[in-house]
Amino acid sequence: MTTQTTTQGPDPVRERKSFDFATWWDRVGILAVLIALVVLMALIAPNFASVENLLNIARSISINAILAVGLTFVILTAGIDLSVGSIVAVSGVAAVLAAMAGLPTPIAVLVGVLAGAAAGLGNGLLTAYLSLAAFIVTLGSMTLLRGLAYTMTDGQPIVSNMLNFRDIGNGYVAGIPAPVVVMAIVYLVAWFVLERTKFGRHVYAVGGNAEAARLAGINVKRVMTAVYVIAGACAGLAGVIFAARVVSAQPTAGTGYELDAIAAVVLGGTSLAGGRGRIIGTLVGSVILGVLSTGLILMNVQFFTQLLVKGAVIILAVAIDSLKRHPIRLRRGGTPVASPPTE
Repeated sequence: MTTQTTTQGPDPVRERKSFDFATWWDRVGILAVLIALVVLMALIAPNFASVENLLNIARSISINAILAVGLTFVILTAGIDLSVGSIVAVSGVAAVLAAMAGLPTPIAVLVGVLAGAAAGLGNGLLTAYLSLAAFIVTLGSMTLLRGLAYTMTDGQPIVSNMLNFRDIGNGYVAGIPAPVVVMAIVYLVAWFVLERTKFGRHVYAVGGNAEAARLAGINVKRVMTAVYVIAGACAGLAGVIFAARVVSAQPTAGTGYELDAIAAVVLGGTSLAGGRGRIIGTLVGSVILGVLSTGLILMNVQFFTQLLVKGAVIILAVAIDSLKRHPIRLRRGGTPVASPPTE
């Protein structure tokens, strides 16, 4: 008696390589865009490649990049924070008032950061423990905090030429602008927290599937509150740097900054659906926006045209995120391959 055996050969469809947009963008795409943009601006924008201009670009992106760090934590948990621009204003005002009251530099800076953290705590508690929609909560706090900044300054800028922490915004450390040094430190700390700590793993888990994270023993509400506190503290630090740069408390500071920061985070590969993204991508996204903005200014592009370009970039960032969550895989030769949405 003989037994027939059948063996399955390799599936030719599976054997063929396919193009995964999400993987390509995270590994190569965003960096390729930055390199191409830098080369383009160096060719067409006057004095773009000068050392002085590159340092100015680094200084100019520092505030948005620091804001984007905090928003990366929030967006990784599938949340959103529209209030960070207003927190910049309130924190800057608080720090300047503290300095004018005679408090030492470290304390004045700490007051600004804690003011931002307190605002973030309010957002986090309302979102996590009352289960309110983050979009609505932070939209409301954006307006409330902007009103608070105007109230604290009586609607007028408060100028202090003897501001004791002005070097944070205008000084240099070993020839590098101080805001850039602060930004680098913030990114190193954020990278360590997300990549090397249990809290970082919890952030990714909550963003990936909050219910599964809860069943695994993670305190989801505490993690969600913490990420908003981090976003608020980062916005507070950005507010202190902004106040130091302009040597004043400006109630209008940070207007519209939340959109640039969100665009930087999403361009950098962090999914609006949560659970996916890297802090280094956020930095690259921030640099792209800074290079684009500076290049347009050097080319004397009109302000309203710059707004058109920025708006297009924000829409592009959302479109890229959508493509990453619903990737189109192509076999070699261009034949579409069905692919489930990316979790």
